[in-house]
Amino acid sequence: MAGARGLAVKLLCRLESSSSYSNLLLDSALQRSALSEQDKRFVSALFYGTLERKYTLDAVIADCLNDPRDKLSAEVRNILRIGLYQLLYMDSVPDNAAVDESVKLAKRLRNPALGGFVNGVLRGFIRNGRKLPEGKNDVQKLALTYSCPIWLVEKWCDEYGRETAAAMLAASLGQAPTTVRANTLRMPLDGIAELLRSDGFKVSAADSAEDALVVSGGSIEQSSAYKAGLLHVQDISCMLCCEALGAGQGDTVLDICSAPGGKAFTTAELMGNKGRVLAFDLHENRVRLIRSGAKRLGLTCIEAAVNDGKVFCSSLPTADRVLCDVPCSGLGVIRRKPEIKYKSPSEFERLPQIQYDILSVSSGYVKAGGTLVYSTCTLSRAENDEVAERFLAENPGFAAGQLPDKLGGGYKVTITPDRFGSDGFFIAVFIRKK
Repeated sequence: MAGARGLAVKLLCRLESSSSYSNLLLDSALQRSALSEQDKRFVSALFYGTLERKYTLDAVIADCLNDPRDKLSAEVRNILRIGLYQLLYMDSVPDNAAVDESVKLAKRLRNPALGGFVNGVLRGFIRNGRKLPEGKNDVQKLALTYSCPIWLVEKWCDEYGRETAAAMLAASLGQAPTTVRANTLRMPLDGIAELLRSDGFKVSAADSAEDALVVSGGSIEQSSAYKAGLLHVQDISCMLCCEALGAGQGDTVLDICSAPGGKAFTTAELMGNKGRVLAFDLHENRVRLIRSGAKRLGLTCIEAAVNDGKVFCSSLPTADRVLCDVPCSGLGVIRRKPEIKYKSPSEFERLPQIQYDILSVSSGYVKAGGTLVYSTCTLSRAENDEVAERFLAENPGFAAGQLPDKLGGGYKVTITPDRFGSDGFFIAVFIRKK
């Protein structure tokens, strides 16, 4: 496992010095790696787990240092993080292995004293009973328990209440379930489920969304069902968003910020592949992802093209349904991309205006009596409720729409992860007045 631990440290350092997403960084590294499948699984668990618990691990490191002013290099800090993570959260790893392998990694660095330093910190932590720092107040306790920065704990407590915030924090840890949307235009749901089982996957129904399955036990992309275009991977919240859009056979639908295309695929399937789904992205390489996915699924009603959602395009047709799934802070998907929670809140300040601008432009494509859906995969009132409320207040040509009963009716909803086991998500529905 020495090579596996070294790769985990390297990836953690690389993530801190770049703007990469954790999943893309890890997937790329594992594809190039000569490690065994067992070691690759260990790298994944160690990399994601350490990243997920980084806030708490850093608090432990600070407590262990004799002088809090000590400056640690990225390599040493990440060696300590993975060592502590194994001691705290990986029961399958013996203490001696966690410490000794961390020391070996430290000895490879240029300073010969670093091995002894890492050994002293980790063994001292074990001798002291593996005590975690205790917060001085409720917010600090939540932050340390769920390894989440203070600013985000405070934000969620203020905006959603302490009880809901605690549930959101708890759901932000651990591996997210893999859900797929079955392409029942090609095969009945039961047949797709059985095909997955024959490939060795565990499969169960996800009753909260139409034609949804929960799948585990391997890489879905390698399954015969995936290769045959019988499903695409999609979170339950995204499926519910498409159901809220309510597109039917023969409709014209615009998906303004579509790539990689999952919502366009689900919408086309709900339409029976009859009508038009125009799916857009700003970049041609991402448009190609939509085209290739639609081709694999046999969805001929999807037309993918480059378009800037912030600029009105007079050549586009007016539509019965317009989906405006805007770029957002991603605070609803931090269990999939834990690095998001360590960003500075200042990085998100400009988003509500950008989101409102895209929503306003998108509204110009809606027919009289047509439906406009605004959605995000974040949990932030400024990006969600406030944008939706502002749009209604400043656009008298639109009225509040109606969500499906299972989403509570009304025109807007925040889907917290505890509700459906999904990602955090927001949906708002508007109707253009006749």
